[in-house]
This record gives sequence, structure tokens and C-alpha cells, in this order.
Amino acid sequence: MTDPNQPKEPPKTIAIALEEQAGSAPPKVSATGRGYVAEQILEIAFAKDVKVRTDADLVQILSAVDVDSDIPTEAFAAVAEILNYVYRANGRAPSGFAGAQS
Repeated sequence: MTDPNQPKEPPKTIAIALEEQAGSAPPKVSATGRGYVAEQILEIAFAKDVKVRTDADLVQILSAVDVDSDIPTEAFAAVAEILNYVYRANGRAPSGFAGAQS
């Protein structure tokens, strides 16, 4: 039985938010957080109907990136796959977007 007087352990959630940039610039990290901050990032995303994807390997790479920084080149392929998923889920793709076909 759990002691109600014990402090609740913070969630182990990690969340990274990416922001699309104009032109051919790579996406940038717009928010990052762990625990309760990550939970708040996800709540905001869900409230705004932003598509969320779970990728433990990618979050480990992106969690080391400073907010307002471009994603690193080693994350391009994974982020492109996620953007392809998001564009398909939203029923839109930007002009010139050549995402992977499933």
C-alpha cells in the first residue's frame, strides 16, 4: 500500500518540441523538458491538437540540443520521418516536400 504522505515521484517523461522554420532551414528545438515540465509540454501539444510521436532514441539526441537551436545533422533523417508522419496525419504536405512513402 502506498503511503499518501510520501511525496509523489516525478514522471520520467522527456519531451522535445520542434518548430518548423521558413525556407530550407532545418527545424529547431523550441522546447525541452523532463518530468513535470515534459508533462506540461505534452498537455499543451494535445490541447492544440499537435501530433505527438514517441521515439526514445531521437529524444536522447534532441534533449542535448539547446532551445532555439537547429536540430543536429545526425537527427535529420529521423526528424524527416516524423515530419512525414505529421504531414500525412494532417492531410497536408508543403510544396516540394518529398517525404518517404509507406
